[in-house]
Amino acid sequence: MGRPLRIQYPGALYHITSRGNERSKIFIDDSDRIEFLEILEDYHERYGILIHSYVLMDNHYHLVMETPRGNLLKVMHGINGGYTGFFNRKYGRSGHLFQGRYKGIIVEKESYLLQLSRYVHLNPVRARIVTKPEKYVWSSYGGYINKSKLVKWVEYTWVLSGFGRNKKEAMKKYKEFVDEGLKGGLENPFKNVYGQVVLGGEKLKEKVKTLLKGQHLSDEIVERKRFGVSFDVEDVVREVAREFGESEEAIKRKGSRDNRARKVAIYIVKRYSGLSNEKIAKIFGGIHYSAVSKVSERVRKEMEVDKKLLRMIEMLNSKFKT
Repeated sequence: MGRPLRIQYPGALYHITSRGNERSKIFIDDSDRIEFLEILEDYHERYGILIHSYVLMDNHYHLVMETPRGNLLKVMHGINGGYTGFFNRKYGRSGHLFQGRYKGIIVEKESYLLQLSRYVHLNPVRARIVTKPEKYVWSSYGGYINKSKLVKWVEYTWVLSGFGRNKKEAMKKYKEFVDEGLKGGLENPFKNVYGQVVLGGEKLKEKVKTLLKGQHLSDEIVERKRFGVSFDVEDVVREVAREFGESEEAIKRKGSRDNRARKVAIYIVKRYSGLSNEKIAKIFGGIHYSAVSKVSERVRKEMEVDKKLLRMIEMLNSKFKT
């Protein structure tokens, strides 16, 4: 399983999900859930996070969380790490509690926050634990529809403001909005997730790409190809040809087995373009797609022993990496 892409910046909004290792329970009894909520409250106060909604299930949890300070990594490391420490001490165990890394989707607030809030609050209904979301006490839903159940560290205002200025009336309308989801046919908001990590329109996608520009995305990151800022392959061929004193035609022509410039061009295009091996193969004369990976691997190994080649490729990389 590849590593998830992590994006953080001030004001980012996320849908966070974290599951128990091998889908085992992370909450055994109510005191465990209370402890987890106390950790959320602590991090709300210490790190300024805004928690718009949450639900605690037996083997996983959902959070819709905003980070005004752009500190997602620190916050999630503390929340999951702190709770794991508590759980292991209480139950005399050691090792991981959560299944790998948490899943964090960055969300366009204006378009999706209302939908996500409803989606999170209906989770216990979808799991057939309760028939109505207000019957499940381990979520933020109670405070959205009943003033007596408001929690000081939950950010209700933004969602409720979408239903009017009068708070009592907004709570009523929000309940109606959630109840609509009980009638069936509720659209899953995550069907529109881009690159497994962005839920939003073109503006948000471009913002994420801009934030990632200049960063090297590891091959382990499953979304890396989606977020590489595109560049012109012809520019790569041109620069490599100039550096090696080779013709552009020779670099792209099939059958040039001993053409080192051609191999380097294939390596750079594969590493930074985000194109599939099939598309790269067509660019370089219609070679077999498997040859793209083989050539790239050979160049990588040559760089380990040939320092001159390494310096040359690093110089070329600096022009094209995103």
